[in-house]
Amino acid sequence: MQEKIKSEIKTAMLARDGVRVGALRMLSAAFTNELVAQGRPPQEPLSDEDCMKVIKRLAKQRKDSMEQYTAAGRPELAEDEKNELAVIEAFLPTQMSEADIEAKVKAKLAESPLDPTKKGQFIGMMMKELGDTADGAVVKAVIDRLTT
Repeated sequence: MQEKIKSEIKTAMLARDGVRVGALRMLSAAFTNELVAQGRPPQEPLSDEDCMKVIKRLAKQRKDSMEQYTAAGRPELAEDEKNELAVIEAFLPTQMSEADIEAKVKAKLAESPLDPTKKGQFIGMMMKELGDTADGAVVKAVIDRLTT
């Protein structure tokens, strides 16, 4: 994954796509920061699993920033974050639609009814089952809607 992003940086630089270059460089720097945080040398390759964690974290940060900028009346800054998010999301696996998530949750609830005191455990179990293909916030919202 790291090598793919490094080659994408070169391609974006040749295309003079400043937004893409900036977002890809940010990804590359985040990978290096993750290696250092793990106590490993920055030259080591990061596993694809760790890369996905970093990419998801950055995507979530961009979404949060967009919300905050919009709430603060700064649409131009929110637009910058949106552009970076589009570049970052290209490296994430395609996400399940809310309808697909709802169908999976309904099927699991049909197997075993949910104890209201164990909703957090149920959300965790569904996230484990759905893996990288579902956004945790969407899963939680669907479960909250179906269990109330």
